[in-house]
Amino acid sequence: MPQVWSSPVRYVECDQQGIVFNAHYLVWADEAVNISWISCGVPWDELNARGIKYLVVASSLQWRSSARWGDTVELDADLEALGRTSLTLRFVVRVGERVCCEVRTTYVCTADGASIPWPEEVRAALDAA
Repeated sequence: MPQVWSSPVRYVECDQQGIVFNAHYLVWADEAVNISWISCGVPWDELNARGIKYLVVASSLQWRSSARWGDTVELDADLEALGRTSLTLRFVVRVGERVCCEVRTTYVCTADGASIPWPEEVRAALDAA
């Protein structure tokens, strides 16, 4: 599932020293997960129509170096764990070859406000990726 999402670092994403503010790494991971679902062929439009959604239940970040204004960041998404109702993705945020941050986010599959097993379409798409 490694899929690259990239974007130039915008001025608004930085503090007065030109360093990316920490919350933006989570925004970038959110952008990357959407691209990853699409690239794997997960049919979220169909699943949403059936009332199936995925929610973030946990995120952790580990910084290695700073992304700065003027850099271009790239994110890879890798499936780390797939459980019955949850999964964990690892996003690596890089500037060139330099790793800036690793984001781990756990998502839970839900319907009607309760966790449910991942649909077979999702499991099949993730297995094929």
